Amino acid sequence: MRYDFVRAAAECPPLRVADPAYNAKTIAAAIASHAKAGTEVLVFPELSLCGYTAGDLLMQQSLLDGCMRALCSVAEATRGTHMLTFVGLPVAAGGRLFNCAAAVAEGKVLGIVPKTHLPEYAEFYEARYFAPAPAENTTILCDGVSVPFGPDQLFCDASRPEIAVACEICEDVWVSDAPSSRHAAAGAVVIVNLSASNETIGKREYRKTLLAAQSGKTLCAYVYADAGVDESTADVVFAGNHLIYENGTLLNESLPFSGEAAAAEIDAGFLLHERRRMHVLPRGGAGYAVHRCSFLSEAAPSLVSVPQLPFVPQEEGARGERAECILTMQAQALARRLAHVHAKTAVIGISGGLDSTLALLVAVRAFTILKKDPKDIFAYTMPGFGTTGKTKGNSLALMQALGVTARTVPIAAAVLKHFEDIGHDPAVLNAAYENAQARYRTMILMDVANETGGIVVGTGDLSELALGWCTFNGDHMSMYAVNCGVPKTLVKHLVRAEARRLGGETARILEDILATEISPELLPPDKAGNIAQKTENLVGPYELHDFYLYHFMRRGDPPAKTLFLAERAFAGKYDRATLKKWLVGFYRRFFAQQFKRNCVPDGVKVGSVSLSPRGDWRMPSDASAALWLDEAASL
Repeated sequence: MRYDFVRAAAECPPLRVADPAYNAKTIAAAIASHAKAGTEVLVFPELSLCGYTAGDLLMQQSLLDGCMRALCSVAEATRGTHMLTFVGLPVAAGGRLFNCAAAVAEGKVLGIVPKTHLPEYAEFYEARYFAPAPAENTTILCDGVSVPFGPDQLFCDASRPEIAVACEICEDVWVSDAPSSRHAAAGAVVIVNLSASNETIGKREYRKTLLAAQSGKTLCAYVYADAGVDESTADVVFAGNHLIYENGTLLNESLPFSGEAAAAEIDAGFLLHERRRMHVLPRGGAGYAVHRCSFLSEAAPSLVSVPQLPFVPQEEGARGERAECILTMQAQALARRLAHVHAKTAVIGISGGLDSTLALLVAVRAFTILKKDPKDIFAYTMPGFGTTGKTKGNSLALMQALGVTARTVPIAAAVLKHFEDIGHDPAVLNAAYENAQARYRTMILMDVANETGGIVVGTGDLSELALGWCTFNGDHMSMYAVNCGVPKTLVKHLVRAEARRLGGETARILEDILATEISPELLPPDKAGNIAQKTENLVGPYELHDFYLYHFMRRGDPPAKTLFLAERAFAGKYDRATLKKWLVGFYRRFFAQQFKRNCVPDGVKVGSVSLSPRGDWRMPSDASAALWLDEAASL
């Protein structure tokens, strides 16, 4: 599948215990159906050719021979498909019996993987029948053809060998030394598990916790196929609870007893990016049998869900919990800095916009933690050439509602004198005209902090840092930056969450601020006194830039993949030309503005994306953007 996605599915088709021929037919029918759907990795449950609950019949030669014939039939059903399929069966080898998974593709049996860990407790008694997998790979004959036999095997796509699949069976993932850990170290990015995990109270929840943790620890995708309701119910019941995880995140689940398959598109490119970034897996791969077959297609992903706002949780409950967590992190970080430097005050410039509003809300929380009087928060509104009555009014109203010390210092006259000093014509509305205001405001705040024994709390956010949308040594600078880890789309969410928490008049003010156009207000307002300088008209919608930032930094996506995902996420809202325009703009600004990020003040990291030059992002200021710009421009 294009863009390094892999479409995987788990299913338990109708089954008759101890009837391999029938089971092979239902599996073949499922293979045909999934081939039409574009499935590339298909997994069936443990012992799916005969049934996990066959009991002592597993030791009958007739059943073993029937399973081998059924395996050949299933292998033939994969001919002409782009699909790697795993089925379960008992296999006799070297005078012992093994619980195995067979990997089949392109009409052939590629390899047979025996189960390593055999449960022998409670309702499980596999050691009665089976031997554990041998320590090393060997070969066995399958329909007269020698095939690899052993636990250490990788199944790779011929055109993209980095996308490798490995297999373990049921109990293998329940033990402390799961084979999947070894497989991931050897290069497997997708682990399949053929399972027969019976249903008991609370087991589904534990199963999900286990698979989430294992896929997260091994930076892999995990496709788990569970035995279904057609197994014998003499003593236990199976529910067909199929699960697909990616790096700890549940992609899809078939609910117990639903009889449904589970399918999802795994982002193998993201998993490979995470492995290159984190280096948490040891080197491995010695002794592995490596198979190559063609199972990835050129079809575009169709199942993957792409959120427009990747930094903001989609579920209402999760949004509220995340907001409280982030606000607490910001406030605790600021409180620690204030206490460490023995600051008497916190000094903040309040514009009536989102970022300074959030910084003020965080400062009030920090003072509550320190049991300090909010009157020692000095909040300054500094109206200049572009300040509108609405933003100034909201600034003063918010200061009053939060109980901080409010001060107003008009800057227009001082900046005009500065223009006179440097020989600038105030009729020329260029960068000097705009940035002089931002730098003068910063000077005021810094000097007030010195005068009052405090620190300047920075208000700039992560999105502005990414785009360089800040004045160098102006609002770019502070003594502690509480918002530097918060992208603009998340700033809105946090302010809205505080509005709900605080309620009353404060909530009304915050909602009015949320409804205000985003602007630095450095250019004069229009004739009606409204904001004329609108940030998103100049640099592009922040929801797009935050989307691009997330996919560039967090997932390592190249421009073509990013644009494809953006088209999915913003279908009906932005056309391709608009998405491409701002994607090119994002790369251009991101690379050109690194010099500002290389000298930013301390600030708290709150999420998985940070641009601190001391922590997450180290990049030379003169790095070339040509690769990214050329690809984006050619799309």
